[in-house]
Amino acid sequence: MEDRKSLSRWRLEKAGQCLSTAVDNLTNNDYCSAVNRSYYCVFHCIRSIFALEGIDFKKHSAVIAYFRENYIKSGIFEKRMSDIVGSLFTLRSECDYDDYFIIGKEEVRTQVKSAEYFLKQVKVYLED
Repeated sequence: MEDRKSLSRWRLEKAGQCLSTAVDNLTNNDYCSAVNRSYYCVFHCIRSIFALEGIDFKKHSAVIAYFRENYIKSGIFEKRMSDIVGSLFTLRSECDYDDYFIIGKEEVRTQVKSAEYFLKQVKVYLED
């Protein structure tokens, strides 16, 4: 069990590093990178929870689906958490794969704040 806790802490630390990088990217007007790092903050948060269960998935879509089914629908986390991961997943995909996708500073600022909120909620959950 200690290995699971250690892995969970490691993943949560990675989430925090991603958020820090997202803030730096936003400050430097590197909007798509900020969205990417915000998404990965949320992704690593979710995986930090899963580490305690001893589960993981290879596909991002499976990570998100399991989180929604077992942590949103069950009421452990509010629906807003599902909306955050969904929005960031979509925007990250557009930023990374759509050659002509443009995103504005205010939208990116909102996404970075959402990732920060997500991280705080997961930290509270993991402290219990």
